[in-house]
Amino acid sequence: MSGPLDGRVAVVTGAGAGLGRAESLALARAGARLVLNDLASGAVETVAAEIAAAGGQAVVAAGDVGEWSTGERLLAAALGAYGRLDILVNNAGVLRDRMIFSMSEQEWDTVLRVHLRGHFVTTRFATAWWREQSKQAGGPVYARIVNTSSEAFLLGSAGQPNYAAAKAGIAALTVTTARSCARYGVRANAICPRARTAMTAGLMGPPPPTSPSPGTGAVDPLAPEHVAPLVVHLASPAGEAINGEVFVVHGGVAAVLDPPRIRATFQAAEHGSPDGMWTLESVEAALAGLSSGSGFMCEDTLALAAETIGFGRPSDADAPQLRLAAAKIIRSRTADAEERRPVRRDRNRDRRPGRRLRALGARRRGRLGPRSGQAVPAAVPRGRPDTAALRPDRLSASA
Repeated sequence: MSGPLDGRVAVVTGAGAGLGRAESLALARAGARLVLNDLASGAVETVAAEIAAAGGQAVVAAGDVGEWSTGERLLAAALGAYGRLDILVNNAGVLRDRMIFSMSEQEWDTVLRVHLRGHFVTTRFATAWWREQSKQAGGPVYARIVNTSSEAFLLGSAGQPNYAAAKAGIAALTVTTARSCARYGVRANAICPRARTAMTAGLMGPPPPTSPSPGTGAVDPLAPEHVAPLVVHLASPAGEAINGEVFVVHGGVAAVLDPPRIRATFQAAEHGSPDGMWTLESVEAALAGLSSGSGFMCEDTLALAAETIGFGRPSDADAPQLRLAAAKIIRSRTADAEERRPVRRDRNRDRRPGRRLRALGARRRGRLGPRSGQAVPAAVPRGRPDTAALRPDRLSASA
């Protein structure tokens, strides 16, 4: 195997299946030598065997990424097998979905530990090693980090307060790492992927039918393989100028997110404060006309759904209505819906079709017309906000 990553060494966590597997195979095809991490199982060994069978190199360093010792072992495995480390792809994760008012301490801690702490642990050891190498070299070294965040934190994912909080933390960790370590050569970016994996198969329904003749079947826009090229690019020399960015990526779409912006500014002096400082009365006067609508939520990503969930591509005039409808659906999640849905622990548990997203899709088709050959998927969990289909990120990154 040869390509833009010839001679480079990459650590990939959550490499046993789904996105992690697809990213590992793509990195290997680009010439990278791999250290694969996942919980000890035959799955990650199978991925290593696939890479070796195709002419690549991969070793396995199994373990829980939330453990400090696992971070130490991953770095040691890279240095022991290949003598270097150039790329870190953080991808491992778990789900413990529950509404905020019924979530247990363990459900919160487990998700934060695997996602956010797991990203921190590997990043901590990788950046420490790169910093030391930079000092020895007297300048920047080659160092790439690709983290896995999620649209869940952008949309305020109901029923996933732990997951959304962890993914928001990962975005912040990514930006902080990029700013803190750029001088050493580190380029750190995050992706918010949408992909059809074992964990999301029930949510998204089956992929399009394939054809026995290669190249003639329908393309599945949610196949995890479509996310991998962006990861390879960010890990390659071509990604040198990209640092501290957060991408949404799926199928043939990649979007770069703007940072949060100020929507409105209020001055106490303009609202009755005698000394220009806030008082209760001046706050009440300043905020009297403020209506939150969807609040702090990145609705722009909803417009990217046309390719992956079958909505027609919205016009400029209709896009605001689509975003407003989706925002209302998110807020409509109730305690009654939670009572009907037990916490999801089995990644292969069947999901029952819901109604709200199909209704939204029907309204969209009536107003804009369906996109040719596509339909809104039927498999949407009952009681879950309709934007669940917009969030195939609801997955263990190693799923």
